[in-house]
Amino acid sequence: MKEVQAILFDLDNTLMDRDYTFRSFSTQFVQAFLGHLEPAEAQAVIEDMIHRDADGYRDKDGFFLELSEILPWEKPVTAEHIRAYYDASYINHGAAMEHALEILEYCVERGYTLGLVTNGKKEIQNTKIDILGLREYFKAIVISGEVGIAKPDPAIYQLALDRLGASADQTLFIGDHPVNDIWGAGKAGLEGIWLQRKHPWDDQLDIQPWKMIRELKELKAIL
Repeated sequence: MKEVQAILFDLDNTLMDRDYTFRSFSTQFVQAFLGHLEPAEAQAVIEDMIHRDADGYRDKDGFFLELSEILPWEKPVTAEHIRAYYDASYINHGAAMEHALEILEYCVERGYTLGLVTNGKKEIQNTKIDILGLREYFKAIVISGEVGIAKPDPAIYQLALDRLGASADQTLFIGDHPVNDIWGAGKAGLEGIWLQRKHPWDDQLDIQPWKMIRELKELKAIL
């Protein structure tokens, strides 16, 4: 096994179960705004919202505008109203990925230095981190909206390495997105462990993951 001293983690759909979080939010949203629908119709709207959200990679303003135009409202609801509701309630549905805290404890006990690298707004990502109780595990937390660099730009991974005091050749990156996590980290010299979730692998990528896992608990057999 390669000598590993530090590990960088992605947040959404790696340590936070975004699939569960967004489904839970969508269910509450439909109950709050579309209570006139029959159960089957309401469920269809929830599934449609999840599809349109594209695992969080949609521009939020465009997404909310689309919802305001296409959902079967009794009374029209503006994109601004949807945004306000989302900002106030989405994070309350946040849930850690299965085995996430167990694996972080495991890594700390074995002396690895840990960091977190995530794309998103500073306030939103920090709230997720705190609600899930993750902050204490990390020596460095790098949020794209705070530092002005976003994955997969190699500079954001290098910034995290600098804050950790670690070298790329002794650091792993663990994440679910083939480009933003594995390819981007690889361009910065890190080897990646790909947590296979919704995103299929792009065979055109010139960097491959070092290892592939389907659940975080599989890391115990690797680290």
